[in-house]
Amino acid sequence: MSGWDPAAGELLALLPKLGRGPKREGIFALWLTVRVAQDMLLDPPLAERAERRRLAALESRLSSLALPPPLRRALTAALHQLREEKAEGVPLALAALVAPARDVLGSEAAEALQHATRAARQKVATPSR
Repeated sequence: MSGWDPAAGELLALLPKLGRGPKREGIFALWLTVRVAQDMLLDPPLAERAERRRLAALESRLSSLALPPPLRRALTAALHQLREEKAEGVPLALAALVAPARDVLGSEAAEALQHATRAARQKVATPSR
């Protein structure tokens, strides 16, 4: 976990606290989404083809998970945002996941997403990107 943003580690740390089921799969889905979103902000950026493949793989993996409906809708919208707006859409996509995560998975998951959102906003705002 050393190369990951702390927010991804926070989400991963929540997994052992949950039993099997939709909540655990929800945390896993958020973790996958945060990882793909963070990779979209790498400098130098991923090749466009690699980015498209990562998003397609994420969509495929998310479709196989048993997720609570509010979280599934939010993740679908976040994926659309990431596809359409690329790196500039990362902060908005992550921010849109905070409320559904809080409602479905609790405040710890929402806080981890807020940390990921702040970090993404900082990376997008830096002039080097």
